[in-house]
Amino acid sequence: MIEELQRIKLCIIDDIRSVVDMISQKPPWEEHHIEVVGTALDGEEGIRLIQETKPDIVLTDIRMPKKDGLAMTQEILVNAPFTKIVILSAYTDFSFTRQAIRLGAFDFVKKPFSIDEIIQVVLKAKAAIEEEWREQSKAIELKQHVRKSLPVLQQEYLSLLVHHRTNAVVAFQKWQTLGIQLAPQNFNLFIVELDRFMDKYKAQPSREVELIRFSLRNILEETIAAFSSGVVFSEALNRFICLINCEDMRIAEQISEACRLNIYQFTNSTISIGIGSCVTSIDELPDSYQLALSALAYHFYTDGNGVNSYSSTSDDEKTLLHYTASTEHEFLMALRSGNREKCRLILEQIFNDLLQRDPLPKPQQVENLCYELSSKICRVMLEQFPPDRVKNLEKQWNHVKRTGVVTFQIMRDTVKELCLEACSWIEHERSDETTKLIYQAKDYICANLHLNLSLDLCAKQFNLSPGYFSNLFKKVLNISFQRFVIHQRMEKAKEMLINDYQVQEIARELGYEHRRYFSEIFKKHTNMTPSEFKLYSTGKISPPVDLAYDQS
Repeated sequence: MIEELQRIKLCIIDDIRSVVDMISQKPPWEEHHIEVVGTALDGEEGIRLIQETKPDIVLTDIRMPKKDGLAMTQEILVNAPFTKIVILSAYTDFSFTRQAIRLGAFDFVKKPFSIDEIIQVVLKAKAAIEEEWREQSKAIELKQHVRKSLPVLQQEYLSLLVHHRTNAVVAFQKWQTLGIQLAPQNFNLFIVELDRFMDKYKAQPSREVELIRFSLRNILEETIAAFSSGVVFSEALNRFICLINCEDMRIAEQISEACRLNIYQFTNSTISIGIGSCVTSIDELPDSYQLALSALAYHFYTDGNGVNSYSSTSDDEKTLLHYTASTEHEFLMALRSGNREKCRLILEQIFNDLLQRDPLPKPQQVENLCYELSSKICRVMLEQFPPDRVKNLEKQWNHVKRTGVVTFQIMRDTVKELCLEACSWIEHERSDETTKLIYQAKDYICANLHLNLSLDLCAKQFNLSPGYFSNLFKKVLNISFQRFVIHQRMEKAKEMLINDYQVQEIARELGYEHRRYFSEIFKKHTNMTPSEFKLYSTGKISPPVDLAYDQS
C-alpha cells in the first residue's frame, strides 16, 4: 500500500561517470517504484543535489574529490537522519567503510560489484524505509487515537482516583501523562445530580438524552471556569462529578450555588448538589467524594433543588433512631383496634420529631426506621389476616424502594398509607364482627325481657364498655338501646294482650314491678291503654293510632 502511494527517491554519487550511468540506467528502477532523482560526480555537488532533491536513498563512493563519502555521510545524516546511505567501496577502503557504518551509513557494497548486488542493496534500503514509514504511520494513528480518547481516559482515571485511594507520587505521574488541566493539589469535589431524571427523560430518545446531558455538562464547565480551574466528568446517567482547584469551602459553596442557578436558568431543570471537603493532595480525593456523597443524600429531606455541604450533615454513624416504648405500645394498640386517627397522630409525632433534630438524621437511618414501622404494621396484620393478604402491604413498601426515588416525604407517606390501609382492614373486619355482636345483643334482649335490662347489664354481657356498646347499638340498629328495649317489651305486651293475658301478669312477665307504671309506658308507646288496645285486638277494626314505634 505504501509502495503504491509513494515512490522511493534515489541519488547516485561517484567520481566515475561510467559507474554513475550504469547504476542509474541499467537496473529497472521503475518496476521497483524507485526514481533516480539525480546524480553527482563529487562530494560537494552531491551535497547540493541532496539538499535540493531530499532523496530517501543515497548511493555514494567513499573516495571522491572535494568531499569524500565519510564527510558527506556525516553531513547528510545531521540534516536528514532517516536517509539510507549505501557506501560503494573498494577492498582497500574497508577501514573507511567501517567508519562510515559507525557514523550511521545503512550498508555498503564492495567494488567491483554487479548490477544485481546494487539492486539488492537498494531494495534492502527501500524495505527498511517502507518499514519505517509503516511504523511512523502507526505512531501517527496512535497519537490521533490517544488525542481522541484522551477525554475518556482522563474521565476514567479521575473516576478511579475519587473512588479508590492511590499513591500520590504515582498518581501525579499519570496525571501529567494524561494532561489533566488541573493543578495536582488543593481540591474540592462536589457531586451534581439531576432531580427526577428518569421521570422526566425516560420516554425521550437516547440522542435527546445525550444532548441534554451534553448541555448540562457545558453549563457546569462554563460556570466553574468563571471561578476556578475544574474538570467535570460523568459518574452516572443523571450524575456528574465536579473536581475543582479550591482551598476555601465558602468559594466551593459559591461555585456550587452558581451551577444550580445556571442549570435552572438555562434548562429549567433542577439539580441537587453535595459538596465534599477541601483536600490538599490527590490521594485524599476519596475522602472528599464520600463526604460529598453523604451531603447529596440529605436532599432526601428537601426533594432536591438545593446545595448541601458535608459540614451541615450528621457525623454520628452509631446514633440509632428510636421512639419510646410507650409510643410503640400506644401505636400498636391503636393499630390493633383500627383507630385510624390515633395511628395517624402518633406517626405524625414520630416523623415531626425527626425533622426537629439538628443535624437531621442520616437518610439511611430514617429509611431503616420506616422499614421497622412498616414491618411492625405487617406483623400486627398477620395476627388477624392470612399471609397472602398481608403480602400486598409488603409489596407496596418494596415497590417504593425499587423505584430508586426515595425521599423523606415518600417514605413518610408510604408508612402512613400502609397504616391507614391496615386500619381500614380492621375497621371492615370489626364492622362485620360488631354487626354480629349487636344482633346477638338484640336476641339476648328479646329472650330476656323479664330481666332488668339496663345498659350496664347488656354491655357487661358482651364485654364492652357501656358507652361503646350504646354507640355501637345505635349505629347498627339505628335506634337507641332504651328505645329498643321499650319497643320490644311493648310488642310482647301487645301479643300477650291479644292472647288474653291479664295486665298484672304482663307487667310481671316484662319486668315491671308496678302495673300502673307499665300501663303508663304502654299508653305512651301505643297511644292507648292496655284495656283500649284489647278492645281493638280482634284485628277486624284498625286501631285508632299508628302502633309503629318511632325509630328516630
